[in-house]
Amino acid sequence: MASARQKAAARRNIKKAASAAKRKRTISKLPKRTRTALGKQAAKVAKRKRKRR
Repeated sequence: MASARQKAAARRNIKKAASAAKRKRTISKLPKRTRTALGKQAAKVAKRKRKRR
């Protein structure tokens, strides 16, 4: 289980990676772990959106 600090850091890193990817359109060039994390986060948000309907 990750600590609250680790979670916060992960969220920060994902935000940074997402903004960089938006700027540069380089999702393919991101490290594999970051890409996976972004994909997981996107899936989570999509699931939440589907649930809300």
